[in-house]
Amino acid sequence: MSDVREHVASPSTEDPFVHGLSEAIGGPRGEHAVPQTPDRGGRFWTAARIVLALTCLMLAFHWVQKSPCQDGAWADYKQYTHFCYTDVLALYYAEHLNEGAVPYVDYPVEYPVLTGAFMGLIGLPVHAFGTKNDINQAQYFYNANALVLGVFAIATVAMMLSLRRRRPWDAAMFALSPALLVTATVNWDLLAIVLAVAGVWFWAKRNPIAAGAMLGLGMAAKLWPAFLFLPLAALALRPVRELTGEADNPLFDFWRRRELMPLLKAVAAGAVAWLVVNVPVMVTHYDNWKRFLDLNTERGIDWGTSWYIGRHLDPSGATIWDKVPLVTNLSLALFAACCVGILVLALMAKTPPRVAQLAFLVVALFLITNKVWSQQFTLWLLPLLILARPKWVSFLVWQVAEVIYFLAFYGELMTASGKPVFPEGVFVLASAIRLIAVVALVVLVVRDILRPELDVVRRTYADSDTPDPDAGPLNPDPGAPPVLAADGGSGRLAVA
Repeated sequence: MSDVREHVASPSTEDPFVHGLSEAIGGPRGEHAVPQTPDRGGRFWTAARIVLALTCLMLAFHWVQKSPCQDGAWADYKQYTHFCYTDVLALYYAEHLNEGAVPYVDYPVEYPVLTGAFMGLIGLPVHAFGTKNDINQAQYFYNANALVLGVFAIATVAMMLSLRRRRPWDAAMFALSPALLVTATVNWDLLAIVLAVAGVWFWAKRNPIAAGAMLGLGMAAKLWPAFLFLPLAALALRPVRELTGEADNPLFDFWRRRELMPLLKAVAAGAVAWLVVNVPVMVTHYDNWKRFLDLNTERGIDWGTSWYIGRHLDPSGATIWDKVPLVTNLSLALFAACCVGILVLALMAKTPPRVAQLAFLVVALFLITNKVWSQQFTLWLLPLLILARPKWVSFLVWQVAEVIYFLAFYGELMTASGKPVFPEGVFVLASAIRLIAVVALVVLVVRDILRPELDVVRRTYADSDTPDPDAGPLNPDPGAPPVLAADGGSGRLAVA
């Protein structure tokens, strides 16, 4: 380990937006202030504890925001007019949990197995309790889910704090996120999110088997955590460039590289974890198991996607937009092309990209090219962006775009229910604003990769033996000379 004492980065001196805000309360931290360190004692309210408390507070506000819908009595479109719709309540009935039906055994489930199992593990005890007691089963089901999903959100923040010991205030973006406020329990996405972040955390701690297992379980809850294997593979493959033309047998020498074994362990562990969850259901109730695959294959263009915007703006009214197999194949082809682009970027960049940067890119590009982009999918990007590019201005611009879309989406739901609120063009505009905001984030992250001196995380860890705090076994061995950022590790403000 480096003998450099770890100082905590101060947003008021590093981030221009926070720097400007701090002027209203006396200005940024002075140069003679006692420096903070991750292990500094003497104060109970450390940065990490403040961030965790803010997360709990935001989750409490979220519960209040959804409270008008908790009784399940959704008369007069209350779930839309109060912006409180949640799949958790709706699917308690739609998935027959209120009848005591066992997911996958008694009926097909539209989600991957781990999510369906999670629903059943909470729903079936609630139903059993409700048959003997006069309770509102749906409300109990929602509150139990909200509690567990809240724990997942707190665990996610705790792991982010551990990953950024020098930058604990970055996690405040998650805690204060409007996206967390309005979508935390719209669906069960926080289950996949905590598993995905756990995968990154274990990888950073040089435990590739546990990392792969977490990502495999994440894939068993939602598909997208599997995409995080791409950044690990891309960075592990960088030695190919170094070996080409320099070794007698570059392919043989490559397979002996130290970077490859952790990747192989992670992939194997991920495959085993996914199979352990899925195989029992596949073998015993295959048709019910593959409902998730069938639904995603048959599903047409959904609200708010780039495909939805394109269909609205197409003056020809072409029927191509309604050809589901064609749209599905085009969506997959575009995402595959994006993955190739990410691989090329990772291999050709002069400085190795950070794991979080590539992880954000692959998930963001999946959403941009996918035919489904549900309101709560913004939560997928939240921890990845904070780990990849913790800059307050771009983060807040994106969050404003997400709030605009959130409000417009509920107006669109009212319109679809026969209660028009505004013209269709308003919703399309809100969708375009969200799309542009995410595309802009992709561009900014790519720029940080190509110009690493702009990467605030890399600068913070420039004097460390871990130039990428998330790279784990892909980092230089402990004790190796540190890799400095292109600007020498200066602490100057980066305005981008």
